Amino acid sequence: MTGATSDKELILKLSNVSKQFGAVTALDGIDMEVHKGEVVALVGDNGAGKSTLVKILAGVHAKTSGTIEFEGREVEIGTPGRALELGIATVFQDLALCENLDVVANLFLGQEMNPWRLNEIEMEVRAWKLLGELAARIPSVREPIASLSGGQRQTVAIARSLLLDPEIIMLDEPTAALGVAQTAEVLNLIERVRDRGHGVILISHNMEDVRAVADRIVVLRLGKNNGTFGPDASQEELVSAITGATDNSVSRRAKARDAASSVEEGAK
Repeated sequence: MTGATSDKELILKLSNVSKQFGAVTALDGIDMEVHKGEVVALVGDNGAGKSTLVKILAGVHAKTSGTIEFEGREVEIGTPGRALELGIATVFQDLALCENLDVVANLFLGQEMNPWRLNEIEMEVRAWKLLGELAARIPSVREPIASLSGGQRQTVAIARSLLLDPEIIMLDEPTAALGVAQTAEVLNLIERVRDRGHGVILISHNMEDVRAVADRIVVLRLGKNNGTFGPDASQEELVSAITGATDNSVSRRAKARDAASSVEEGAK
């Protein structure tokens, strides 16, 4: 089942994006769209190409071919700095937090207000405001990261990505290794980020989490698109697309159309 196209403003559009590492094709003709206020889940088995696609959008890898359009214009994302400049923020699975520093220091790490003389008061006020807008359950912004739960750490990492007010936030396995309560906390946070108007790309292996928050689910298999589904897609449909039990790839559909056209031409 294919999900309906969003009528919200289009932020990001990938057309026929491919990536090769020497003789190895990691991505082959990927198409994907992300709109404002939308959660797009990117799912697939290990080796499907999810991480490669995320790294292309994050500016870690350069695409081999295809086009990337951001807010209606074609762009090249050559570096992580360029991705941030465009408005694409990434929260990788390792979170990249400094456990010995407090919440405020982690939020503003590398983005300190007046680096020559830190404005601790202004940073603390802004930290409380941002966490309050996200309804984050952080006991204190002066709490060391080491004393926070997994869900609270994920919250800090997501909040840090929002400081530059990006258009799109990519979350790599945000609920991995979290308990039930902490997972619910992170999923609620993702919904609040969407409600703020940001586009969210969610990479996850957990189909229940995906179906709980995603507006559309994009399945990758062996580096190719293998279907786009709505949140009401069944577990069986998603697993079938992920494992290849059903083949919804663009190339297969194109071959089917070509075959049908050949039959029609022969019948004339």
